[in-house]
Amino acid sequence: MVLPIIGYGDPVLRKKCVDVAQDDPNLKQIVADMYETMYNAYGVGLAAPQVGLGIRIFVVDASPFADDDELSKEEQEQLSNFKKTFINPTILKEEGEEWGFNEGCLSIPEVREDVYRHERITIEYYDEDFNKHTDVFDGLAARVIQHEYDHIEGILFTDRISSLKKRLIQKKLQNIMEGKTRPDYKMKFVAKKGR
Repeated sequence: MVLPIIGYGDPVLRKKCVDVAQDDPNLKQIVADMYETMYNAYGVGLAAPQVGLGIRIFVVDASPFADDDELSKEEQEQLSNFKKTFINPTILKEEGEEWGFNEGCLSIPEVREDVYRHERITIEYYDEDFNKHTDVFDGLAARVIQHEYDHIEGILFTDRISSLKKRLIQKKLQNIMEGKTRPDYKMKFVAKKGR
């Protein structure tokens, strides 16, 4: 089921999420709904708070990046099949140079800014069958994971930009909170709650 994506300004996007119980009877459905919602909005990642759930889950499918001619063949190949579910993840290590990339967010439509993140991460997580993994990711895969991981920590990509850039996008953020933005996917805006 396609769920509405929670817009900037909603308190759920600022909460540190709690772990998911292994025996949660809704887990498979939550994951399926998150993928369907992400694909419906043409996203490459989606975290549970973005659909109103304060739990430590995010899904990633970075395959749209595989068509980027500026990437090495190796990275294109890595991204072409990069679809993963991360449950109760913990980033163990961030390494390498921080590098900038123009990021956006389904919860913050029509806003894009350069964000600097580490080039390599080591992350421990469970998949949707609750098998435990510890993996190392780099490049765009690491970036997408870090962006979604921030969501379950209550951090938005706009928190990682300069105060000047924050002032420059303030009106756009206000428009999102007031529901004056019209993305081509279903959203729930903080100002329209209860109406």
